[in-house]
Amino acid sequence: MDAFYASVEQRDNPDLRGKPVAVGGAAARGVVAAASYEARKFGVHSAMPSVTAARKCPDLIFVRPRFEVYKAVSQQIREIFAEYTPLIEPLSLDEAYLDVTENLKDMPIATEIALEIRQKIKAVTGLNASAGISYNKFLAKMASDLNKPNGQAVITPRNGPAFVEQLPVKKFHGVGPATAEKMHRLGIHTGGDLKTKSLSFLTDHFGKSGPYFYGIARGIDNRQVKPDRVRKSIGSEDTFAADISDLGAAKAELALLVGKIWAYCGARNMTAKTVTLKVKYSDFQQITRSRTQTLCFVNEAEVLGVSESLLETVYPFRKGVRLLGVKLSSLSEEATEPSAQLPLFM
Repeated sequence: MDAFYASVEQRDNPDLRGKPVAVGGAAARGVVAAASYEARKFGVHSAMPSVTAARKCPDLIFVRPRFEVYKAVSQQIREIFAEYTPLIEPLSLDEAYLDVTENLKDMPIATEIALEIRQKIKAVTGLNASAGISYNKFLAKMASDLNKPNGQAVITPRNGPAFVEQLPVKKFHGVGPATAEKMHRLGIHTGGDLKTKSLSFLTDHFGKSGPYFYGIARGIDNRQVKPDRVRKSIGSEDTFAADISDLGAAKAELALLVGKIWAYCGARNMTAKTVTLKVKYSDFQQITRSRTQTLCFVNEAEVLGVSESLLETVYPFRKGVRLLGVKLSSLSEEATEPSAQLPLFM
């Protein structure tokens, strides 16, 4: 979906149409969750601090997010997908992979399927969608960005390898800023550069991601579309109105985060073996600390105890703490103690 949250807000409020809109909090510690295309022209993007966004675009209009509305629209879109294929792998509320090799409409041409789906989404929701069509997930994802907004693109088996060779690695899906910088230090700037590196070289420098990078440099990605995508982690974080320097105050905030996460897990009979603590300082530098145990956590107190011990390893804080986050991973479906708190829908 194109600028999904912002587009929903512009759809529902005609006064916002054609104007730069940011979904998120306008407060000093606010963060942009989504930006309309009018705002993007000024350099505003998701995850940008609201103060920075307002400085880049003085006429920017901030709108509080309405996640229940976004979820309802997302469900409408999923229902449209299901008319064409059962092989749907959602990535988020506004994005999914579809395998239409064999489809419920018996349509032989994937580009025509994508066009029809986009037209139906527009008719049902009033929103624009873009699509990427290709023979594997990596290239379909890359193609989806080529003709945004409200467009589609196809990368065929014939032109796939050449497309990857000329593409800067910083634009690769799955290559974040830190990995891109590491690649640059190794002399890898394009897909062509990446293709010159051996599998052993990439594995030595990038671990388990090495084989993936080796494959996509050649236009190869054998990952299947997984309709029952398993959640790998659950987390919550909070940005504070004022920086925290006191350990007691930080632990109090930590307890709130753990309570939310454990309530979510309890409502779904989920538990975990790994806790990861995230600390972001006032200068936006961040660190993480993790601990994995052999047996799954059985209650909220256990999770909080480990989280607090991880927090203590970074105290005294080198600067004021702007944000704290807690994530549970190595998830499994095992009974947890019931929580009295309401679940947090992530």
